Amino acid sequence: MSFDSAREVRPYLAPPAAMAVGIPGKSGYLRLGFELAPDGRSILRDWERRAPLIVQQALYFDEQIPEMPCVYILSSGGPNVDGDRYEQHFTVRRGAFAHLSTGAATKLAEMRRNYSGLRQLFELEADAYLEYLPEPTIPCRHTRFIADTTIRIDPSATLFYAEIYMSGRKHSGERFRYDLLSIRTRAERPDGERLFREKLLVRPAERSPETAGAMNGYDVFANVVVLTPERHADALFARTRAFIDRDRGLAAGISRLPNRCGLLYKALGRETGPVKRLVRAFCSDVRLEVKGKPLFEEFPWR
Repeated sequence: MSFDSAREVRPYLAPPAAMAVGIPGKSGYLRLGFELAPDGRSILRDWERRAPLIVQQALYFDEQIPEMPCVYILSSGGPNVDGDRYEQHFTVRRGAFAHLSTGAATKLAEMRRNYSGLRQLFELEADAYLEYLPEPTIPCRHTRFIADTTIRIDPSATLFYAEIYMSGRKHSGERFRYDLLSIRTRAERPDGERLFREKLLVRPAERSPETAGAMNGYDVFANVVVLTPERHADALFARTRAFIDRDRGLAAGISRLPNRCGLLYKALGRETGPVKRLVRAFCSDVRLEVKGKPLFEEFPWR
């Protein structure tokens, strides 16, 4: 899980002063595999984890699609700290479906010597369907975080993949006080055909993200990738509205991904709640288009 060859992390390769990279508790691993059971339910068939990443069980609380397993990823280690390395591998087999989220926001603690890294692999077989809606990521002062996500998806499958990043603990005076945020997402077909690649690299000390054309007064950024058959993408693109609402402090836009593989949806806001609601509303539209049922209501305590 080494990211040390990435140019942006070269200034942050000093060994952590407390616990070394890769020791137990700092090298989390999670592998989940979903498959379709004979009774029509989708089930969590494969399940492997290494602390601090935790998954307890699949829940079936979605009244819209009661056959859908809903799985929450937890961490027993608190915030991500210097030298943490996490890896997640999700597989959805032919015809299966699932909803994934996290139990709470991901906090990125202050880092003084090293950095934190996350590598993810999503594999969706024919007619598979997966929603991935984690809670927001909150980078604190002097955070260094790098993430690399690979998606391998069949042309008939659908993946809703969302990320929400905050500017920091702004009410503590930490707007864009982190050192590095490096986010790469790429997708391919099972035969290796490349679909798209996107990389977001933010180093506020070198170039402020508060400029026009970037955050420009906003504090929350949502990046949503929808990979789905072209007929679904066309219908979603036609009915999704791009807008700027200065009164509510919200903005959103949508574009097509290359190779007719899906859509890219982005949203900005001043507060987390309205942005989360935008993302969930868009996810509900995707589920209605693909599965014919809306997304379940968010729990009041979330």
